[in-house]
Amino acid sequence: MRLQGRVALITGAGSGIGRATALRFAAEGARIVAVDISDSNEETVAEVKAGGGEAIGVRADVAVESDVAAAFNETESVFGGLDVAFNNAGIMLDDDTDAVATGEETIDRTFDVNVKGVLYGCKYAVEAMRRRGGGSIINTASFVASVGAATPQIAYTASKGAVLALTRELAVVHARENIRVNALSPGPLRTELLMSFLDTPEKRQRRLVHVPMGRFGEADEMASAALFLASDDASYMTGADLHVDGGLTAAYVTPE
Repeated sequence: MRLQGRVALITGAGSGIGRATALRFAAEGARIVAVDISDSNEETVAEVKAGGGEAIGVRADVAVESDVAAAFNETESVFGGLDVAFNNAGIMLDDDTDAVATGEETIDRTFDVNVKGVLYGCKYAVEAMRRRGGGSIINTASFVASVGAATPQIAYTASKGAVLALTRELAVVHARENIRVNALSPGPLRTELLMSFLDTPEKRQRRLVHVPMGRFGEADEMASAALFLASDDASYMTGADLHVDGGLTAAYVTPE
């Protein structure tokens, strides 16, 4: 019960890492605000409640500041405060390739969700946590922010690099306010988002050959890492980039 009595807002809570984290946080005693652009977050809310937890769902597009502000307002209105914000929502578009071929619309939409969405989440989380006396902010980045790839997704990669820079800056600015800000950088995961992109055995193997552990990660494993960052176990961590990537960013040559 590492989050007993705490209030956690999670974006992208309708699927993947977000849903797994909502369920894990609830099992650890947190009251959950499940935010998603679709009604899939209501399924997450139902799962939390079925397990005996407390949760509400808020439909919001994180790229729209007024939507984000409304989600945080609803959180404080219903639960009286905010202790953890997991800015996890993100997109990865099919026509995001290299710098020559990727169009302006794809770049703009990717940055609107992956960068501005995180920035808005941090902005309103900081305001709420100041009223609470502190808290933990977790931003989902990616291993691609730390390595290059010959299978480029240039807008996505650049957006996740921006998330890391934003995380470090906010961590330093708010360190004396008892507000911790850390990034979680997953490796390639067996989620619906990535598997729909890696839709052939060849595409999947092209990635797996670089992962020392030889498999895709699971959303539940990211939820465990997010729980660590949210809890007092990480009380002396801020401005960190926690890689949970099967050893990918540590590798030069992998086992055969």
